[in-house]
Amino acid sequence: MSNMEKTVLIDKLRLESDRPLRELTDSLRISKSSYEYCRAKLRAKDKRAQLRIDIRRIFDGAGGTRGYRYVHNELREGGVVVSEKVVRRLMAEEGCKVAYLKRKRRYNSYKGEISDAPPNLVRRNFHADAPNKLWLTDITEFKLPSEEKAYLSPVIDCYDGLVVAWRIGRRPNAALANGSLEDACGTLSPGQHPVCHSDRGCHYRWPGWIGICEGNGLTRSMSKKGCSPDNSACEGFFGRLKNTDNGNRAIDEGYRRKCA
Repeated sequence: MSNMEKTVLIDKLRLESDRPLRELTDSLRISKSSYEYCRAKLRAKDKRAQLRIDIRRIFDGAGGTRGYRYVHNELREGGVVVSEKVVRRLMAEEGCKVAYLKRKRRYNSYKGEISDAPPNLVRRNFHADAPNKLWLTDITEFKLPSEEKAYLSPVIDCYDGLVVAWRIGRRPNAALANGSLEDACGTLSPGQHPVCHSDRGCHYRWPGWIGICEGNGLTRSMSKKGCSPDNSACEGFFGRLKNTDNGNRAIDEGYRRKCA
């Protein structure tokens, strides 16, 4: 409790009981001089009574939607000279709080961890000294001229940036991701067991994907949750592809072939 609150309580107790002042001040741990000071202050006439009325009028006139800067500006235009700090303090004392509209919670498809995530073995070092040592994969969306959407799932070799395999489809599902990985594994020579790095999408957490990795001796690696720079080399490939007319035409043509 503040000394002002203690003073109000002491005055109330003195009216309702016959307890001496010294006992009350000692119980509430306030000195007699502080009590007398606060008591005199409470009895003094409020020098900002009119300012409080003006603040409340301006705040209510704005429908309770404007803050202390707006109120201060209105006071200044009306010829009242007062600092912003005083306006802010008086608004708080008068309970003039702006009622902000709460935004609706955005949709979030995250439903929790569906399986254990392997560690991030790449650690943003997207370099390999030989082919088929480090692969990257992800799924991206393309908006086609026909207003349809297509999804691309490539497997990229970090040795030379070669697209080892890719699939394109109408939906970003597990079958799309699994198909591109199976095609990439079909290009491996005996003894080649690359690290396959991806984000934490559900496509790379299902038993089907895990089974393909285990069956071909691939070592799984995953980015940190919600950290796109951990797979920035693959994101960069998507950016370059989308910023070229040839890349967009290739996606459009591949999509039409699949749908034919």
